[in-house]
Amino acid sequence: MTKRQNPFRELERLFEQMHKNVEEAATQLTAESSTGITPTGTIRVDLEDRETAFVVTAELPGFNREDIDVQLTNQILQIRANQESEMGSNSDSGYIRQERYHASVSRSIRLPKSVDPNEVTAKYNNGILSIEMAKKDPNTNETQIEIE
Repeated sequence: MTKRQNPFRELERLFEQMHKNVEEAATQLTAESSTGITPTGTIRVDLEDRETAFVVTAELPGFNREDIDVQLTNQILQIRANQESEMGSNSDSGYIRQERYHASVSRSIRLPKSVDPNEVTAKYNNGILSIEMAKKDPNTNETQIEIE
């Protein structure tokens, strides 16, 4: 008696492989979203309006202070962070699984009022970036013009 082959065995194998790939992708997405970095590469921030200053608090877990760049141009605060992980090929590096990767995130925030660019401080501690910007005195831009 000959043994019958299952005509759907190859199809079952393909479904098993697809299921495994989906599980791995879901694990990776869950790991990335728990870092505080959104999948689109933006940074979650809070903007606080205090009496004399604006305070921006940004989540940048996993980045070093040297990876972060902050710029203030007019009323736009731009935060960028770039991190590179050394990735070797599996056969050369000895890694069986390597999930750390290159990460690049950025966020631009338009401030509601002008700030004094000389009165800005930034601190980074445990993945939290805090930037305090003194509000510009509205009278500083006023200039008295003499009439001849």
